[in-house]
Parts: sequence; structure tokens; C-alpha cells
Amino acid sequence: MERTAQHLGRRAARRKGRRGHGPALPSLLFFTDPARTPDPEAVATRLPRGAGVVFRAFGALDAEARGRRLAAIARRRGLVLLVGADAGLAARIGADGVHLPERAAHRARRLKAAHPHWLVTAAAHSPRAARRALAAGAEAVVVSTVFASRSASAGAPMGPIRLAILVGRAGGPVYGLGGVDNKKARLLKGTGLVGLAAVDAFGGP
Repeated sequence: MERTAQHLGRRAARRKGRRGHGPALPSLLFFTDPARTPDPEAVATRLPRGAGVVFRAFGALDAEARGRRLAAIARRRGLVLLVGADAGLAARIGADGVHLPERAAHRARRLKAAHPHWLVTAAAHSPRAARRALAAGAEAVVVSTVFASRSASAGAPMGPIRLAILVGRAGGPVYGLGGVDNKKARLLKGTGLVGLAAVDAFGGP
């Protein structure tokens, strides 16, 4: 797992994005998942400095306790911590921002107004959704599905060529998510992504 994180981090590092204030756009995002990454704290301790963690609690009873543990790791290791969907939880644990589902991307500008130093990203599953999220104030979009994925909600994979077209038309920074691992990351060179995002790539030893 540590080797995977470091390899993906190096492949993503060339795509590093910057912002005017607050945390920089990470070049690598780790999306937590209760089933596929049951020990997100262990993964976070192995991520390269400057990487991001998107903590998706999915209503878990221990969400705040786990979020606080991840926040402590993020501060200690220089990571960027985003909370999926739940702005209230993000504020309570001192996260660096939120990652919104596609259906809530319209909230981005309002959240940025309330929390100017937050990083606000959004999910997108089509070119239209990516453009709408960025126009609504999201600072970056996470587009899926790039490659075949084990996610129950994954759509048909778009592949590198369609992804590159989407990136060129999105109008802002784009991450690629879905089936991304160290080997497949090589296929995304030249697509214009600001960074890489993954779940399963960090789930193993």
C-alpha cells in the first residue's frame, strides 16, 4: 500500500495545481470507502505530503471520531482533508473543505462564501455535469468513471481519449477517478488532468 501511494503520488505530482489562498489543489486524492478501504487512517499515514483525503462517512455513527483522527493525521503529515457531502462535519473536525456529490454541486459558491479558505470540489459523471459544477463555483471536479471500477455506482468507463476531450471542454481543473492504479495512471499522461483520484489502489497491503 505504501509503495502504491508513493508511485501514484509521483505520477500525479507533475499535475500539481495552485490556488490563490488556502490549500493547493492536491495532485493525488484518496477517496475513503467503508467496504473497500476499511482502515483509512492507515492509508493516510502512507500518503505523500500534499496529497488529499476525501473522507466519505456515509452516515456512519463514528463519523466524527474517525474524521477527527483523519484530521490529526492530515495536520501531522501535511495532507489536505475534505469531507464528502457534509459541510457541518467538515467544520466540526476542522477539515480543509468539502467534496460535493454531483447533485449538490450547485452549493459550491455558497459554501465558499461561508468558508473562504475551504477547498470545494464536486463529482461529475458527464461533460455537462463537469461544466455546471465548475460554473457553480467548484474549484475542481472529480470525473468518473475513467477505467472499469468495483464501485457499485460506477458507470461505463470512458477511457483516456474521451477523458481528455472532457478535460479540454470542462473549463477548469479535473481529476480522474475510477479504476486508477499505478499501471493505469501511465495511460492518463497527456489528458490534462490536474490530478489523480483513487479508492481501491490504496486498499491492499
